[in-house]
Formats: sequence, C-alpha cells, structure tokens
Amino acid sequence: MPVHLDTILTFAIASLALLISPGPTIVMVVSQALTHGRRVALASVLGVGLGDVVAASISLMGVGTLLAASATAFTVLKLLGAAYLIYIGIRMWRAPMSDLVAATGLDQQASSRRVFRDAFLVTLFNPKSIIFFVAFVPQFIDHTRPFAPQAATLVAVFVGLGIVNSWAYAVAAARARGLIGRPKLLRRASRFGASFLIGAGLASALARRA
Repeated sequence: MPVHLDTILTFAIASLALLISPGPTIVMVVSQALTHGRRVALASVLGVGLGDVVAASISLMGVGTLLAASATAFTVLKLLGAAYLIYIGIRMWRAPMSDLVAATGLDQQASSRRVFRDAFLVTLFNPKSIIFFVAFVPQFIDHTRPFAPQAATLVAVFVGLGIVNSWAYAVAAARARGLIGRPKLLRRASRFGASFLIGAGLASALARRA
C-alpha cells in the first residue's frame, strides 16, 4: 500500500474539515441544483471532481509553487476565477423561465454540458485550491518511499471526498427545488443562488492575498 492507513485516515479527516465548509464551488453546485434539478446537478459534481484532479496534478508539477511565489500570477488566476463566477451568476439571473421547469432530453444534455464546464473551470481557476495541494499534501508524504504513488493516493482520496461532499449539497438543493415546486418560486430561488455566485465572485476578486 503506497500510504499507511493511519495517514490516509488523518488526511481524510483534515480534507473533510476543509471540504465541508462551503466555498464558491459549493455555492455554484447548490445554485445549479436549484436551477436545473438533480440530473443536471450531477454534471456539476463531476466537473468539480475533474477540476480537483487537474488542479492537484498541475500543483504537483510545480505550478502551485509558482503561484505561491508570484503575487501577479496568483492575482491573475484569482481574477479569472472571480470573473467567471460573476458571469455564471449573471447568466443564471437572466435565465428565462423555461430553463427552470421540466426540460426535454436535448435541453438537459445541453444544460449538463454547460454546467459541467462551469464547475470544472470555477474549480480549476481557484488558485487557493492549487496552493492548498502544494502546502497540504506534502505534509502526509513519507520521503523514504516513492513520491508518485503516495501523491496519487492522497489526491484520489481528496477528489473522492470532494465529489461525495458536492453530491450531498447538490441532492439537498435538488430536494429543496422539489419542495419549492412553483416556477415563480423556483425563479426566486435561482436568483437567490445567482446573487450568491455574484457575491462570491466579487468577494474573491476583492480579497487580499493571505
């Protein structure tokens, strides 16, 4: 086994403490589930998972070190992510009523592709995620053993927990959508989520680097 079981358990507990706290990605997943329902929300969850995989991979290749060292690179990536969050929020706010009610199979496929892309890009453009992997994962690496298998195992654990966490939020939001029921209330709920996305984007853009 590349990583000792006790190390995996400790890493999993620490990862859950980070993941459970809602951030821009979770706000986006919840908003998409409120807008489109559970089936389309699954695409959002998968997008988050792929975004975490790519973010972790490029972190371990040294990009995270660059972001940690370069204030300019960090700011550029942060502003890209913030701008995309605001763009998604505005698009959701302006969505027609037809997007909030039962859609055809083709409409759901198109929505799923778009939601998957949004979740992937928002997760990828979060520089704090990349720096997290650089700062956090090495603490659980045994330097007397091969690096790659250990890193792959820890990343897999984190991504798996991230997918489960995102799915739990999406299911809860989709159930709330079912309870809301009426299109006018769905529009209000969707715009409420859209406002959170816009607010999260603005907060991210204005936040100072720690």
